[in-house]
Amino acid sequence: MAISTYLSNPSLTVNAVDLSDQCTSATLTVKYDALESSAFGNSSRSYVAGLGDHELVCELFMSYAASETYATLAALVGTQTTVVMKPTSSAVGATNPSFTLTGTYLEALPVIDASLGELSSISLTFKGGTYAAAVA
Repeated sequence: MAISTYLSNPSLTVNAVDLSDQCTSATLTVKYDALESSAFGNSSRSYVAGLGDHELVCELFMSYAASETYATLAALVGTQTTVVMKPTSSAVGATNPSFTLTGTYLEALPVIDASLGELSSISLTFKGGTYAAAVA
């Protein structure tokens, strides 16, 4: 019986800065537009992949210290950057693949999202970009 993976130490880098210590969740979705390629004589519809429409949604604690959340992200709003996710912080390999979005777009940065008695955290969405997975 296969055992599900327990992710206790995932890795997130944004623009080559490690933000793993600020990240509480992340979902990377790989998606391609479905283009219909059905033709006369087909008995069912068929599709081919169109443009990629990938997305990374992550939750981060907001820190204003140097090299942390705000300092890393403030200059990236409205620009393209590179984000890399790995299941663990270990070296890339067959059991720890690296998932990269290159040229992904950060549309918005909530600079303050606070509630009384709670740690400040923000939700970010990186849109688009070129997707690549690596095992070496």
